[in-house]
Amino acid sequence: MFLASPTLALAGVARKMRLVTSHLPSLVHETGRPGALQELVSELCKRAGVQPTTQFVPWPRAQFLATTLPATAIYPLTRLAEREAKYRWLVPLYEESYVLLALRGKLMPVAEMKGKRIALLRAGAQATILKAQGFTHLVEASSIDEVHRFLLGGMADAAFGERRIIAASLKSQGASEGEFEVSAPLGSTTAWLAGSLDFDQEDAALFQRAMDTMTADGTQRRILSKHKLI
Repeated sequence: MFLASPTLALAGVARKMRLVTSHLPSLVHETGRPGALQELVSELCKRAGVQPTTQFVPWPRAQFLATTLPATAIYPLTRLAEREAKYRWLVPLYEESYVLLALRGKLMPVAEMKGKRIALLRAGAQATILKAQGFTHLVEASSIDEVHRFLLGGMADAAFGERRIIAASLKSQGASEGEFEVSAPLGSTTAWLAGSLDFDQEDAALFQRAMDTMTADGTQRRILSKHKLI
């Protein structure tokens, strides 16, 4: 098993880092069995020789903490142009795929959905993706579960989000997949482990080397496959 050398493990900000994230099933679970990206990040930290604590907070607050407090890393954060200078991008984790979800019979061609009320997670990458495609009526929610409450309660005509997160959220609420329709992907992005700006290139290199070993020995693929992400 790969172990980071003590010198590497103690280098830079990584030695005193903490993690912030949010409940984003099935990628991140606040309780119960760890989600796929929790397992990836846990193994990354183990191989990098660091043992950060993890704090679960609403997603907008997670971003606030990672941009205002030192030695704070966040995941899974989509890398967008408007975020580029706000974080130190440590290592890519996962390729995300974003879709529209509507009650069966309510999903229209994308051109017709652009004027509909679309529920999405506040402070996520979804708004950027939709606005770039001409969507204008966005209904922001504070959590993934609230996104679906808006949809099921008639406050939104469709929901927009990462397709695996959407599927897991519906399942957790007892909804049947047959009740809904899902569009073809409207966009794809990469989710990262990112850090506050006091992390430096040495810290980023530490995590990239850890990910390289996970890729080389098949651990990354095994974790993603276990959670049916590949």
